[in-house]
Amino acid sequence: MGVSQKGHSASQQVDARNRGGLLSRLNQRLGGRVTHAPHRVHGHGERSSTREVPAAQAGRGGLPARGRSARRPLALALLVAALGMALALLAPGIAAAAGESVTGTLQTSKSGPIEGVEVTVETADGDAVDTAETDENGRFSVDVPGPGDYAVALDEDELPDGVAVGSNGDTVTVTVGAGRAQPVLFGLVDGSSNAGGGSIRALQLLVDGIRFGLLIAVCAVGLSLIYGTTGLTNFAHGELVTIGAVIAWYINVRGGVPLIPATLIAMVAGAAVGALNELALWRPLRRRGTGLVAALVVSIGLSMLLRYLVQIVYGGFSNPYGDYQSQRAVDYGVFTMTNRSLASIVISVVVLVLVALMLQRTKIGKAMRAVSDNRDLAASSGIDVNRVILVVWMMGGALATLGGVLLGLSDQVQWDMGFRLLLLMFAGVTLGGLGTAYGALIGSLIVGVFVQMSTLVIPSDVKYVGGLLLLIVILVFRPQGILGSRARIG
Repeated sequence: MGVSQKGHSASQQVDARNRGGLLSRLNQRLGGRVTHAPHRVHGHGERSSTREVPAAQAGRGGLPARGRSARRPLALALLVAALGMALALLAPGIAAAAGESVTGTLQTSKSGPIEGVEVTVETADGDAVDTAETDENGRFSVDVPGPGDYAVALDEDELPDGVAVGSNGDTVTVTVGAGRAQPVLFGLVDGSSNAGGGSIRALQLLVDGIRFGLLIAVCAVGLSLIYGTTGLTNFAHGELVTIGAVIAWYINVRGGVPLIPATLIAMVAGAAVGALNELALWRPLRRRGTGLVAALVVSIGLSMLLRYLVQIVYGGFSNPYGDYQSQRAVDYGVFTMTNRSLASIVISVVVLVLVALMLQRTKIGKAMRAVSDNRDLAASSGIDVNRVILVVWMMGGALATLGGVLLGLSDQVQWDMGFRLLLLMFAGVTLGGLGTAYGALIGSLIVGVFVQMSTLVIPSDVKYVGGLLLLIVILVFRPQGILGSRARIG
């Protein structure tokens, strides 16, 4: 009888601890990366606890707490899906109301924006539509009567000395979609491309590679931290880059807000998108014990959904931001660089240094590293793992937004810009070491420099292949990456 009372008392103590979530955190597979649902975790020999859990978790109105918590993410997911469908239905109508047009910008790195050049638009049958002159920013826009093919021509004689039309010629044929502003690219040349000796060109590509590598690193740090804390290989991280860049574009161009405040607002929105990802999708999946392979498939599906939703809302064209476009390249002797490219390097370095200081000096940064190293041990020491993961998702969304804006400054804003950068982010993260923020920085720098320098021997159209080739070669000799441990990962 005494033994039974002691056993019952011990069972009550175990149940009390289990209500606090301690055993749920300690009973996890694969270092906490794939979790059991809370109702599946029992103490050793506690058969009676299965009857006590529903009563202990019963909330107001007799509804189990787990039922309420499970319905909240489902309701959020349904709300997001409903909003997405509404946008998908309304966006074509809104775009159609704006009318169709052809737009473009005439500028080169040496001349800057070219003003006063006449641009003529004709239909495919040769009927004149309208003409326009480029403004002080080198931009032009011509309204067209409707969707279809149009021939856009410029007067080559009005171009400044040293500037000529490129391989596209002085006439470009474009296809304008319904309700879309179709950009036109003439590809003007000013003699700066491939100019100079081999060593100077190599130094120019090195500088461009450092800028590009830092940009990849800003986007990839969040991807690496998400993998380190949850074990999730998030193929939808590229869409966080795109969504952030598109939000900043709408705020800057359509809202008339300067780009710097627009970027800050977009970073807050990107953090909210990251938090929504965690709360509405990934946390419920972890509670249900979803495996890593299944989560990987879900992330691929989420990536496709978000990518084409952005295409529906934003459109399939590319647009520049409203600020910092009309800039001439500054000659630094052995290389040239625009002020916005220099600002991109400075901003990237400052942000990455702040992230490193946060990981080393702050309480939440140390908690992130602890969860990434050993989630079980971090949970047993009192760290709120779910809170840490939520902060990681928010930080990853904000950094992805910043990287998207920096990428949009150099390559313009496009609906699939994040997807095209995704493989390079994976290359940088894997090369540096999975799950380590510093490894993502080093790997991304190497990938960025290698991609740009590879154009010395291969065409620039296939330069991204060089980064993936570097990834394959390095992983053959060091599969754990540069800063990764020799233990098997995943």
